[in-house]
Amino acid sequence: MNIETVKCLIIGGGPAGYTAAIYASRANLNPVLYEGNMPGGQLTLTTEVDNYPGYPDGVSGIDMMNDMKRQALRFGADIRSGYLAEADLSARPFLLTTGDGDAIRAETVIIATGATAKYLGLPSEEKYKGLGVSACATCDGFFHRKKDVAVVGGGDTACEDASYLAAMCRKVYLIVRRNELRASKAMQHRVKRADNIEILWERQVSEVLGDENGVTGLRLIDKTGSEMTIDVHGLFVAVGHHPNTEIFKPCIKTDEAGYIVTKGKTTETNVAGVFAAGDVADPRYRQGITAAASGCMAAKDAELFLLGK
Repeated sequence: MNIETVKCLIIGGGPAGYTAAIYASRANLNPVLYEGNMPGGQLTLTTEVDNYPGYPDGVSGIDMMNDMKRQALRFGADIRSGYLAEADLSARPFLLTTGDGDAIRAETVIIATGATAKYLGLPSEEKYKGLGVSACATCDGFFHRKKDVAVVGGGDTACEDASYLAAMCRKVYLIVRRNELRASKAMQHRVKRADNIEILWERQVSEVLGDENGVTGLRLIDKTGSEMTIDVHGLFVAVGHHPNTEIFKPCIKTDEAGYIVTKGKTTETNVAGVFAAGDVADPRYRQGITAAASGCMAAKDAELFLLGK
């Protein structure tokens, strides 16, 4: 079996991976990038991005990711469809295997596989993703100004999202499955003192309602089976994220939630020559711009590593 050898292998085709490819290409690292099962990452689920610098009139998530990809290609990045199925990071050069069974040896690896938002698993929710259903309040809240929205979840993220949305929306329903919040006391206090946040206890979303223009409401059910309907313009799901780190866990240090742990202000992991960028190592911010910035950092770190510095 022929084994391809590369200086820099980038795993993941979101803003972190594409930015890493831009910088690695310009540094003559001849990077190979595998885009994974969702080329462009989570941003491709966002209809319009309004908070990324350089796009004063906004841009669709798909268009922005295509722009980044084209820029990486312009500098010579080798961008491929497909994913990595196995990763032996126990010794350099690292040995990785694609989903098609091809083997690659890499002097450095940049992991930019992202984190997948957890959703409720409803067919109607899937239908309206990008049309009012979102897992990112800071990304999409702006499109629901002065309208009624709902947030699902009971932890810190849900409370943070509800508080953020309350500053711009007319009303925010916080839908909590239990009879209590799991969030910190400070976050609970912030939510409960907001005049335009209404907590709906012990309820779950049973169906997302909508029309050709997007979400129009939610059907909720409580533990007794009683139903109610609320009119909302958007649904924000805040029940957690799942970092895509499964194949790396045997060698790469992660935290309790599965996010890759990096050293200090670098993108270095516990394995020399392996770097992590974007949401896969960021449980806090999870923004396109922070992912892109860390992609730049990872490429610079890989370059310095190969130079022996």
